[in-house]
This record gives sequence, structure tokens and C-alpha cells, in this order.
Amino acid sequence: MSYWWIIPCSIAVILFLRFSFRYAWWATAVDYKNPRILMYHMISDHKNNAKFNGLRVTPEAFEQQLNWLKSHDWNFVTMSELVILGNTLPRKSVALTFDDGFEDNYTNALPIMQRYGAKGTLYLVVDRHKRDWSTNKKAHHNSGELMQEPKLTDTQVTEMLQSGVFELGAHTTTHPNLSQLLEAEKTSEIAGSKQQLEKLFQTNIGSFAYPFGIYSQDDVRVTKRANFESAVTTEAGISELNTNNLLELKRVKISGKDNFFAFRMRMKHGQRGLRK
Repeated sequence: MSYWWIIPCSIAVILFLRFSFRYAWWATAVDYKNPRILMYHMISDHKNNAKFNGLRVTPEAFEQQLNWLKSHDWNFVTMSELVILGNTLPRKSVALTFDDGFEDNYTNALPIMQRYGAKGTLYLVVDRHKRDWSTNKKAHHNSGELMQEPKLTDTQVTEMLQSGVFELGAHTTTHPNLSQLLEAEKTSEIAGSKQQLEKLFQTNIGSFAYPFGIYSQDDVRVTKRANFESAVTTEAGISELNTNNLLELKRVKISGKDNFFAFRMRMKHGQRGLRK
């Protein structure tokens, strides 16, 4: 008897299991009453041999994502609307958030969002120019790649706010690693960024993003004292809104290395697969 079919069948089974583990397509969707807070950084083409292409979602991929969200009846909200509406948010609400302040948020993301009637929250670093802040997390990231990436000018930020598409959130003054700072320094970075942005752009700042997602309960307390209404982390997932977690909200990580199926799985249960 010939058993030639065993090898190809075994390979097929392995591939199927690998696919299932990678994307967890079978996992139950998180209740759609819970809003999805998406985390973006750059909307730009990938660069050859770049370390941070995971932070670069191409304009084509971004438009495909927004087209899918709109055609599947997702309701775009800002972070301030998310807090104000709370448990009265429409089912399938999504908040687009953009960290740091890269110029392509203005040149690439803004026009695409305008086409699809989308809204977003820009978490802006006050002193963002000529800084390679990734080294604050890991010293070996000292490539200069993020420092050389063009950042938003104040004029561009103003136009983004005037468009009605974006609202502004704070992301500290210099994008430090908060775990390395004394409390007075934390206060300067967190509360100080709120004060400076509100004065510069004449707008209320109600939401904060922890740099690198690194934070402690001390940082949460400083954020609360600074009168922020909400704060987002980089912990992957979907939070059920309540008064106890508004300063530690999870986000859905949107990676430039993901395919579109992965994006849909992230929208379904907060992560691409079982682990991330």
C-alpha cells in the first residue's frame, strides 16, 4: 500500500495549525459594544533595511483599512467623544490614534481620513524635532532613523485641528521613559505637556498617551492630577469602558508588517493572534 499522501497531508496540517495560531481566526470576537482604539504612528511607505517599518503603515494599506471600516458600518470617534459618550457609544465605534507627531500624519493620513469621514486623535510630543527617542527605551535602537523622520510643524498641527478631523492629545514634552524619572520630572513631562499644548494651540487637551506604553501606578496618579480624562497604553487589546480604567486603556496595534487579514482579526479580538 502506498502512503505517498502522508507527507503532503502532514504539511497541510502543520500549515493550517500555524495559520490558526498566528491569526486566531476561530477566537470569539470581543463584544462590539466595546470601542476599538487603534494605534498608528506613521502613514508612509516602507524604507529599505529600516528598523521601524512596523511603525509605517503604507497609505494604500491605511486607505484599505478605512474603506473596510466605513463599508462595515464602524462609527469613527475621537478620544474625547469616547469618554463623553462612554457606555452610550454606538456599537462598532473606533477611535484612530496617532502617536508622536510625524509629518506624514498631515501629508498622507489627513486627506485619506477626509475622504472617508474619519476622525482621529493626535498624541503630540511637544519637543519632537531632532530627537531619536527610541533610545530611551532601548539603547541599541540608536540608529537615528526616527530622529531623521520629518515631524509635524505647529502650522500643520493647527491645520489638522481646524480641519475638524483631528483633536489633540498629549504625549509628554520630550518622549522620555517615565520609569527613569523622579516624580517631579514625571509631573513636568505629563502635566507640562498638557499646559504647553493647550497654550500653543488654544485647545483643550483631555487625553494622554504613555511613551512606549511604559508606565506605573505613580504615572497614572500624576496623569490623574493633571486632569486628563483618559490615557492610552500600548497594551494590545480592547478595553471595556468603566470609570476605573479610563487612564489605562488598551489599544489595537496596527503594524505596517501586517496583512489585511491580520487587520481584520485585530478588529475582531484586539490582537492578531493568540500572543500579539
